[in-house]
Amino acid sequence: MKTAGLVSDRIRWDEKALIRAASSLGVDLKIVDPKTIFLNVSGDLDKLKDLFGEVVIDRCVSYFRGLHIAAILEKADLKVINPFNVSLICGNKMFTTLALINAGIPVPKTLVAFTREGVLKALDEIGFPAVIKPVVGSWGRLIALIKDRDSAQAIVESREQIHNALLHIYYIQEFVERPPRDIRVLVIGDEAVAASYRYSPKDDWRTNVARGGISKPCRLTEELENLALRAAEAVGGGVLAVDCMESSEGILVHEVNSTVEFRGLYSATGIDIPGKIIEYVIELMKK
Repeated sequence: MKTAGLVSDRIRWDEKALIRAASSLGVDLKIVDPKTIFLNVSGDLDKLKDLFGEVVIDRCVSYFRGLHIAAILEKADLKVINPFNVSLICGNKMFTTLALINAGIPVPKTLVAFTREGVLKALDEIGFPAVIKPVVGSWGRLIALIKDRDSAQAIVESREQIHNALLHIYYIQEFVERPPRDIRVLVIGDEAVAASYRYSPKDDWRTNVARGGISKPCRLTEELENLALRAAEAVGGGVLAVDCMESSEGILVHEVNSTVEFRGLYSATGIDIPGKIIEYVIELMKK
């Protein structure tokens, strides 16, 4: 029986679906809770294969925990989904934007500032309303729609009181006039397998399913498929969710997620996403 690993600090619906899919496809999936282990990085790293298997699905909710685990596993010559460099880029919005721009992928106008003075100058440049985001974060947390200078100053002042260096990097994007939805495309390897619209919940402009957003089927057009595949390739490839917005100038890519929560996409499309991920694991085992 083929052996793979699943590293997760929280077993959600998605992880349970992967466990079921692995069982049905004849893969012995070793479940590793990183909260209960330690790794001897100065010892015999070859022993890690016994604990984690040949290919490891890294689904830590904690970005930094998952990133460090990926680095150690790759040092032990294990294949990780997603690789360290991919997770590093996708886990930081600025790094993602730079990778997308470098590949010629259309993105919203984006500015980065490091102080209150810089933020106000950036907002004068980009105009109101604008969106300010943390460079590291998920589920729409700490994302704010800035409508004027007063609200901008209040947000910067509140961030300055938090002793977190990452929150003192201000990632600012134009507010894109779009339908009350975005598009999520799931890419697995060299295939765009599914797409869904994510609609904003009532009284919120954010589309995150974790915040009550609703997923509905989206036709995977050739344009959308090609854009998603290019975006996935730009950050290094793997199992990735490419998030897009429909603008007056065409489709823009605003984020690429490397730890994909696919329950909403699965329920909207009915596509066997966990099965396709495990099939990708099996493909990597053969290489």
